[in-house]
This record gives sequence, structure tokens and C-alpha cells, in this order.
Amino acid sequence: MKITFAALAFMLAAVAAACNTVEGAGQDVQAVGGAVEEAADDAK
Repeated sequence: MKITFAALAFMLAAVAAACNTVEGAGQDVQAVGGAVEEAADDAK
């Protein structure tokens, strides 16, 4: 669980640093949502 949280926090920080437009931010949020969904599926 701690590793998943650390990975998620790292991805969020990377996404926040990478997005520089509203459209880019939307795509980044969508990508993070997909990663969270995938992590949840793996945890089942």
C-alpha cells in the first residue's frame, strides 16, 4: 500500500510539472485516473 501511494504521489508530481496548458492538464488528469484505475484492478 505504501509503495502504491508513493508511486501515485510521484506520478502526480510529474504530471503537475509536465502540464502547461489547460488541454494538457486535462490529458494529464485523465492519464493519472487511468493509472489509479489500473492500480485498483491490480489490488483486487
